[in-house]
Amino acid sequence: MDQQTFQTTVFVHKDKLFRLAKRLLISQDEAFDAVQDVLVKLWQMKDELHRYSNIEAFAMQCIKNVCFNRLKHAEVAEQQRETVIRQKTEVFTPDNTNEVILEMINALPQKQQMVIHLRDVEEYEISEIAEIMEIEENAVRINLMRARQKLKVQLEKLFEYEQRQN
Repeated sequence: MDQQTFQTTVFVHKDKLFRLAKRLLISQDEAFDAVQDVLVKLWQMKDELHRYSNIEAFAMQCIKNVCFNRLKHAEVAEQQRETVIRQKTEVFTPDNTNEVILEMINALPQKQQMVIHLRDVEEYEISEIAEIMEIEENAVRINLMRARQKLKVQLEKLFEYEQRQN
């Protein structure tokens, strides 16, 4: 695989890789570093990429694994906790609804966070998400349903609380 082919088959997915990495790592700098690591690894194995039928799914698997490895590192986990605590101290207003929803998504279990991001933000099909996450399609559907249900319940509680305050 030459450089031009690599750019058209792998490098074109860098923005999706970054968005997923940012969703998982929260820190923009960490996400950028993770994407760079994955792209370098993919470039190093460029002659073996023809074995994969869906290079995009393989790249998303790689970024997922790199992000999970980074999250295991204590310093990154501590930074993530501090960010969540800082976000929870903010007051809810109609202007920061998106931030509150993102905070709620960040509080979901990892698998549910990833499924909801891939489906609702990246707009992947269920089958593609199953391939990326290496789980069954039913497991994707179940995690997506549970994540959406948790968000719905939390938002209903938040809006009820806000209505009582007014």
